[in-house]
Amino acid sequence: MTGLAPRSAILGMSLDALTMEQTVARCVTAVENRENLTIGVVNAAKAVRMRQDPALRESVVSCDLVVADGQAVVWASRILGRPLPERVAGIDLFTSLMAEGARRGHRAYFLGARQEVLDRVVERVRADYPGLVIAGARDGYFTDEDAPFVAAEIGASRPDLLFLGMTSPKKEIFCARYADDVKAGVIHGVGGSFDVFAGKVRRAPALWQKVGLEWLYRFLQEPLRLGPRYLSTNTRFAWMVVKEYVQGLGRRGGKG
Repeated sequence: MTGLAPRSAILGMSLDALTMEQTVARCVTAVENRENLTIGVVNAAKAVRMRQDPALRESVVSCDLVVADGQAVVWASRILGRPLPERVAGIDLFTSLMAEGARRGHRAYFLGARQEVLDRVVERVRADYPGLVIAGARDGYFTDEDAPFVAAEIGASRPDLLFLGMTSPKKEIFCARYADDVKAGVIHGVGGSFDVFAGKVRRAPALWQKVGLEWLYRFLQEPLRLGPRYLSTNTRFAWMVVKEYVQGLGRRGGKG
């Protein structure tokens, strides 16, 4: 828990009520103090999966900061009367931390994705953020048996920032198990952001992001692959919100 901002308790989890600017500032403080700050991000799909996967849930809720990566989570918080100030998108936090790190000479380690994607990420980081020191980089294809050695390798590089470009729940579980071994100032699981940053996947235009329809843009790019998944996930998430809203009405009615 941050101690700097209230937490919004919704859908069986607590999220930090922070803006992007506040989140970045909190991370800078963590780097300066070598806090090993872990960041969890939640969107609608992950909120649904957390109900079904106890290991994922525990890994997320145990993070020092938990922020709303998806606009649907922000909307849900407002419907449920415990509003979050704004979306803190994982990819935007990723680039913001690199920009701030470049200004301050931070050391960053990049773990995840395929080697060719990772190479492109490193190439672009050097071009776009020349002040950011690359402490190291490794692809995300390693076994559970290799994980302790990967963590030790990262720790030896003395990173201020560790970015995990791996899928859920692998990145959350790695973070929960090995945070003390990697000894980074901040550990941020960025998921598929490496693919976007490397140019392999196209992100929605800024207007789509602003109105909270980034998911729809992704669906329109790959309707056959994403359609069934989005239908299932969005329906379950909506039901979770409706159920909690109705339960809240019942509790308020009982007090009356």
